[in-house]
Amino acid sequence: MRYATREFRLASALVEAADTLTEDFDATRYLQRVSDHCVELLNARAAGVMLIDGGRSVSLAASSRHEQLGLDLLEAQHDGGPCLESYGSGRPVPPVSIRVAHAAARWPDFTERALRHDIVTTFAVPLRIRDQLLGALNVFVPTPPSRHVDAVPELEVAQALADAAALGLQNRRTCTRYRTLSGQLQEALSSRIRIEQAKGMLAERWGVSADQAFVALRQYARRHRLALDQVAGMVIEGAAVDAELRREIDEGPEGPAWSPGHQGV
Repeated sequence: MRYATREFRLASALVEAADTLTEDFDATRYLQRVSDHCVELLNARAAGVMLIDGGRSVSLAASSRHEQLGLDLLEAQHDGGPCLESYGSGRPVPPVSIRVAHAAARWPDFTERALRHDIVTTFAVPLRIRDQLLGALNVFVPTPPSRHVDAVPELEVAQALADAAALGLQNRRTCTRYRTLSGQLQEALSSRIRIEQAKGMLAERWGVSADQAFVALRQYARRHRLALDQVAGMVIEGAAVDAELRREIDEGPEGPAWSPGHQGV
């Protein structure tokens, strides 16, 4: 029954980890929640996630339970630790005795810090999407490494959560990228519409061609170091000085000798 209960909780945690497309998404809070699930499911004292880019830590998040402890142990890994080792190899770091690792001078800074916090065992798994590595999930346990058959499933539970988190983060990044691109395209389209509208207004008002009106807009924008779209908006809103704009046609890009009938753009 205990296993069935944990499986149910793991399934719920995986579903929650997939929900990253909400408007109020916050990456740190999200990774903290993933770490919370690790603590609850693996009977750990704390857990944390280190996002890594180019071999260097770029973001840390720890479980809300013993959060400062978790952050402290993540920060202690600047010169080496389970997170960097798991990230570097792309494979899990199985449960390790902190005392044994300390005696062997493996991750000296990290193990010394872990001993001060009475952490007995640690293990880590990579945050990965196929061959793409985003970081690692580290679990800190107050009991010795288990020799029981359940030791492997513990690592597999952590890896399932890490995989779900990596997928959730990637989906969020992809969604954000497409939203940004969509916004840029929409703004470009809106800008084009404003420019065309301003051209039409000036051409009709002055009795000139649309090309001549465009030249006036462009020359005015250059002369005053303004964006063309901004000048178009000024025309539409009636904020532009008509006489100054018309002077661009009268003088033209080559000076007063430019003919108002010129059609160049």
